[in-house]
Amino acid sequence: MVRSLELKLSPAEAADPVRIQQVCARQLRCPAQELQVVVRRRSVDARKGDPKMVLLVDVYRNSQPPAEARLLDDVPAPTGPKVIVVGAGPAGYFAALELILLGLCPVVVERGKDTRSRRYDLRSLMQDHLVHPHSNYCFGEGGAGTYSDGKLYTRSDKRGDTQRVLKMLVECGARSDILQDTHPHIGSNKLPGVVENLRATLLRYGAEIHFEQPVVDLIIQGDQLLGVRSNDQEFLGQAVILATGHSARDIFELLERRAVTMEAKPFALGLRIEHPQALIDEIQYRQSPRDPHLPASSYRLACQVEERGVYSFCMCPGGLMVPAATAPGEIVVNGMSMSGRNSRWANSGIVVEVGAADWAQHSGPLAAMRLQQSIEQKAFAGSQQAPAARLTDYLQGRVSQSLPASSYVPGLHCADLDQILPPAISSALRQGLEHFCGRLKGFHSQEAVVVGVESRTSSPIRIPREAAGLFHPQWRNLYPCGEGPGYAGGILSAAMDGQRVARAVARDLKSEV
Repeated sequence: MVRSLELKLSPAEAADPVRIQQVCARQLRCPAQELQVVVRRRSVDARKGDPKMVLLVDVYRNSQPPAEARLLDDVPAPTGPKVIVVGAGPAGYFAALELILLGLCPVVVERGKDTRSRRYDLRSLMQDHLVHPHSNYCFGEGGAGTYSDGKLYTRSDKRGDTQRVLKMLVECGARSDILQDTHPHIGSNKLPGVVENLRATLLRYGAEIHFEQPVVDLIIQGDQLLGVRSNDQEFLGQAVILATGHSARDIFELLERRAVTMEAKPFALGLRIEHPQALIDEIQYRQSPRDPHLPASSYRLACQVEERGVYSFCMCPGGLMVPAATAPGEIVVNGMSMSGRNSRWANSGIVVEVGAADWAQHSGPLAAMRLQQSIEQKAFAGSQQAPAARLTDYLQGRVSQSLPASSYVPGLHCADLDQILPPAISSALRQGLEHFCGRLKGFHSQEAVVVGVESRTSSPIRIPREAAGLFHPQWRNLYPCGEGPGYAGGILSAAMDGQRVARAVARDLKSEV
């Protein structure tokens, strides 16, 4: 017999399997030793009073939970045609994995380095302020997600099977907690190992993976797309999946030169805000210090200002701010957390919706990208030190004379952030922050710092694809995929889009046989 129960427990109780079993036994009025309990869902309820953990559990009485079937065992070697996958981020790797499961042969072409080699370039970026254009926090094996906390939350459940992606990640070494948590994450210290295991799985079952091969051109013969060309190799296949990520400006420029249909796409732009994590815990949990059995607290904020959305983005509790530029002469900041989320800081993007009126001074399909690029270049002052202000000063329109301690390793410098962001964005952002300070008592703090710029929230480009077939209107064998073409936002949604596109490729190639 199996029963599903919802339990509301103290954090200490929820961390104790014996106590969970005892609570289930009391509710079912049976001996605890007769029960096997499987936690299916776990979340925090901190709305009022002491925070509680809410667990959804399946309880088996006098029986064992069914064994979970593994998804990545005993996969036959693919025998179908080659498919070129440009990009080894979550969209590209999960597209490649799905292609193998469908019998096709993926050839992954990645501009950056493998995770282990990539770390040296990240260290050089953090310590020496040197930006490697193909190996940084955005480019390289695993994509931007490898070093951005490994958040696995998405609202795009209808686009694919989220549990299937999560189970594959667990089979590649992620903690099984991600199958239970309402807002799962892996952590930037753990995700590289998971990505390496995913690569090993792909290679074991017949994929090709080529690192340090930035695509410089499409191979076109007549009206046929045959593949892609890097600086020293050609990669030919019967289809091309374009999964380059949202920061691949050189690819967008290549597509424009090749007259591939694209359009500018709205995105969001703003600053990253950092508070002491203890302050956020006190605001959200009404505890100081927080219960050791509670996770570092987070927040999600949104409002409308001047007909624009202003909202928090990529909130990293117990996290760090990192430099996410992809070219010299620009400043971009992002956030990440380790698996324990045990840094003494919390950070989040606070961003404003950007639309066509904002990039009107630019023209063509790359107009939104040019606006994004110009703001990142304005923020640059000779190094990867980022422009910043205390929140209290920023809200008063003042340039700070000093800054609080920060997690941002390259360092911060006092700056007039209104000289970097467009006036309309600055106005909406300031009003949004004032609104958030009113909602969260204590958010308005001398110890909070706002840092520029948070500009890589999503792709500024949309590469169209047919709704049913998912291929590009100009070539039936070109498949835009993931965040770069504008069809995903985060690791999980990008992975699901990769799987979906791979299934479309397999269906289309099969129909041609």
